[in-house]
Amino acid sequence: MGALFALAAAASTPAAAAPCGNTGAGFETWKAAFAQDAARAGVGQRGLQALAASRYAQSTINADRNQKSFRLGLDEFMRVRGSATIVRQGRQRLARNPRFYSSLERAYGVPAGVLIAIHGMETGFGRFMGDSQVVSAIVTLAYDCRRSDFFRPHAIGALRLVDNGTISAGTLGARHGELGHTQFLPGNALRYGVDANRDGRVDFYSEADALASTANFLVQKGWQRGAGYQPGERNFRVIQEWNAASVYQQTIAIMAAQIDGRG
Repeated sequence: MGALFALAAAASTPAAAAPCGNTGAGFETWKAAFAQDAARAGVGQRGLQALAASRYAQSTINADRNQKSFRLGLDEFMRVRGSATIVRQGRQRLARNPRFYSSLERAYGVPAGVLIAIHGMETGFGRFMGDSQVVSAIVTLAYDCRRSDFFRPHAIGALRLVDNGTISAGTLGARHGELGHTQFLPGNALRYGVDANRDGRVDFYSEADALASTANFLVQKGWQRGAGYQPGERNFRVIQEWNAASVYQQTIAIMAAQIDGRG
């Protein structure tokens, strides 16, 4: 409660933003200043409590500094990420539940193969959705000097997700704060989330909600129904919006075509 009081007090009085840092030494001071930004962005008490409880996530920093797989060539990247297994299992999933994937394609125009490829690549079809606290991970990245401008809106998004009950302060996700079946960054989860199963809440740990939200993200980024998605085709640009790594983008396009029976 004392930490929350300190953050709430800081949020009520104007002050210069604390500088970013490359170690955990200034993290608590930075959080107190960041609370002001959070309050101005509409974060309420539950979100501020989650911010107060967050801890510097050294494992997140270690992972961010050690992303070796994206420096691999395409063939090696596909081998390391198990693309052949994802395609095989993805085809099985499509065969078991064609009506589900058809309903998504009717609603959003995104072929099953694309959604299945992303699902398989991100979490092995939900088998491992992360072991890091989402709020601590994303707040740590917002504080870290390396990409603070990119992650600050996602940190605000995470706190607002806590406010609206989509996640809690203890919700687990990936090392970079991504959450759910397809690993949405919190700001994107807040903006593009869909309650596909109509249970009154958006739950990224529900396969239906996560895949519908993924399709919605792609549509909002410009996905064109019926257009191709291989490199050089119209929808490949949209796949590039999902992940910035070229080998990732190409792998998704290749696997999606193989799952859809187009390659």
